[in-house]
Amino acid sequence: MRPFSYERATSAQDAAAKVAATPGARFIAGGTNLLDLMKLEIETPTHLIDVNGLGMDKIEAIDGGGLRIGALVRNTDLAADARIRKDYGVLTRALVAGASGQLRNKATTAGNLLQRTRCPYFYDVNMPCNKRKPGSGCAAIGGFSRPLGVIGTSEACIATHPSDMAVAMRVLDASVETIRPDGTTRAIPIADFHKLPGQTPHVETALEKGEMIISVSLPKPKGGTHIYCKVRDRASYAFALVSVAAVIGKDGKGAVALGGVAPKPWRVEEADALLPKGSKAVADRLFAGATPREDNAFKLTLAQRTIASVIAEAKA
Repeated sequence: MRPFSYERATSAQDAAAKVAATPGARFIAGGTNLLDLMKLEIETPTHLIDVNGLGMDKIEAIDGGGLRIGALVRNTDLAADARIRKDYGVLTRALVAGASGQLRNKATTAGNLLQRTRCPYFYDVNMPCNKRKPGSGCAAIGGFSRPLGVIGTSEACIATHPSDMAVAMRVLDASVETIRPDGTTRAIPIADFHKLPGQTPHVETALEKGEMIISVSLPKPKGGTHIYCKVRDRASYAFALVSVAAVIGKDGKGAVALGGVAPKPWRVEEADALLPKGSKAVADRLFAGATPREDNAFKLTLAQRTIASVIAEAKA
């Protein structure tokens, strides 16, 4: 790990302004992903600004019947909150499907959204990776692609987004609230928060320089049956090959999003309307234009079968 300096932020705007003004500065909260990347020298910040003391660790009711989740709410606390368990069960289920109990005790809501890919070529600093070093190439294309993306990818990058929580947030139509270095705030629909790679896979979110997540808002509860089904290589501590987050009503209508298949939580709203027609119709729409590789083409069938299981569970 390379040397770095450290300070504690005094306010959200102070933190945003300092990150914007200090070359090589980064925010740190739980650090469960960032510190690992620093040890591997994939991330090499020269200055860390600790935002843990800013009080953004509350879950509060908002006008319209929804909830605002502070950026620093730990994953364990979010999953266990009685309001989340009652009205946003898909979120609790996604959170407990991710990582270990120890990691969930440290990981934050904002940090979870900002997790970087687990593509093995991103983690191997001896291999070219456009996400780690823009313009260097993509070793995953033509390499071992089993855990990688089948839809939304590009000729520059086929990495997937690793978060379980973000897939549930996507199906719930969450909104990411931020503060800029000048103190202005904005709300970014989660559908627009994560970026597809195109020719700039190193640009992973809609955040501007110094802009910091302060909270995530959930709209009023959708009702229905909340399901999160994660398919992985082992029962615990593994990232999804395919995951399905769904909220389905008694009439069979609802919303569905996928994880493990794309560079962002993958949802196509037109596919939601096809839920009453069954998993094949939904999967065909979700994967329209897919470009699977030899090693990961199985994900299309796996996703369809997982969607079928979710629909059956909702009917039970």
